[in-house]
Amino acid sequence: MQKARLILVRHGESLYNQHNLFTGWSDVELSQKGREEAKEVGSVLARHQIYPDLCYTSWLKRAIHTAELALCELEWEHIDVKRSYQLNERHYGAWQGRDKDAIKQEYGEAAFLAVRRGYDTPPPALDESDARVPWREQKYAKISRKLLPRSESLKDTKKRVVAYYNKEIALQLQENKTLLISAHGNSLRALVMHLEQMSSEEVVTLEIPTGEIMVYTFDTTLHIIHKEVLLR
Repeated sequence: MQKARLILVRHGESLYNQHNLFTGWSDVELSQKGREEAKEVGSVLARHQIYPDLCYTSWLKRAIHTAELALCELEWEHIDVKRSYQLNERHYGAWQGRDKDAIKQEYGEAAFLAVRRGYDTPPPALDESDARVPWREQKYAKISRKLLPRSESLKDTKKRVVAYYNKEIALQLQENKTLLISAHGNSLRALVMHLEQMSSEEVVTLEIPTGEIMVYTFDTTLHIIHKEVLLR
């Protein structure tokens, strides 16, 4: 009998990743390296004979395009794809689009790391009049303004990601399906924290590189019985 499997993929390198900028909900394209990383995800899945029944992505094009390129390389483009803003990257507030080294110099290393690697410290929020607030984007127009962040900690990100996991993804896993999620460094850190029951101290050291592939296998009660990081 087929066991439930969950494939977590961080999107390939984006243009902001390439230039060492905080990205968050900024909707930037993959770099050429990122496109190659995405294709390699498909090649690795093919090599391991892993074919998902269903795919999930965020609403951000770097995750969407990573899934598209991977599934194309896998020659598995017929499956349904579900998208949710709840799988979006952590919102980096006023730091979005800014150079990480410049932010570290401005705020100091301790404050910088508390935000970037810590659990419950958000970056400075966008002002409500800022053109970058999510409710000014057409694609979020039907989402309640109360649900759209101007800044998030990892704790905030975990709340929305786990809510979506419990509402949608866990139900599919209970049917012993193989699911692919193409998402982001922090939305995936939040989900891994939940799946592996990591503490807020443990998650500080969790790093998920672009293009990384993690595969979880579950028993019938959705407890993890195996985890593997597939090498590209």
